[in-house]
Amino acid sequence: MTARRTADETRELIRTTALRLFRERGYDATTMRVVAQEAGVAVGNAYHHFGSKDDLVQELYLEVNREQVAHARAQLASGGDLASRVRIAWLAGIDAFGPYRQFGAESIGTAIRPGSPASPFSESSASTAELSRSLFRDVVDGARPAVPSALRAELPELLWLAQLGITVFWVHDSSPDARRTRVLIDGLAPLVGRLVALSRLPVVSGAAQEVLRLVAAVRP
Repeated sequence: MTARRTADETRELIRTTALRLFRERGYDATTMRVVAQEAGVAVGNAYHHFGSKDDLVQELYLEVNREQVAHARAQLASGGDLASRVRIAWLAGIDAFGPYRQFGAESIGTAIRPGSPASPFSESSASTAELSRSLFRDVVDGARPAVPSALRAELPELLWLAQLGITVFWVHDSSPDARRTRVLIDGLAPLVGRLVALSRLPVVSGAAQEVLRLVAAVRP
């Protein structure tokens, strides 16, 4: 006789099945009914554990961000300057999202729609966004030479916003192994390092503070 699954085991089965289907079939073809069929559970049971497909999308976002954070922090432990640390974090992001390329291409229209639960700025995405921001705080706090104190608090937010832009670029990047996205990251990361270093100069410091004030003013 097959052992009866606990509620937690059933939930995990549905979650892992959905992640696999998002990888294999993309966003559009992965419906709640298909997930339930593949997991071998009733559709109502699937909805009991996850109220909608959007909830499963959030599980994917969390999974990808956890993988990015784990891979990046393993490399960040050795130190490094700001540019190298930013590059590590951004590359870890596209590597973690790599298996979900079709999902990304199909879901981006939903993610950028105002009010969408799939938006990185939505309340539903808050915990995942905070996990990502925490990675960039590690990037900034561990950089040597140290990031100027005037930038240290706000720079992680800017790096996170930049990652969102890089992700959109990656979604549309059809080059093998996302080569163009990797070239973009290889160029942007040193630029960030140079701009932050220049912010120590009085003539640049004022402009940097204006940027930070603008980001603070438009933050939700």
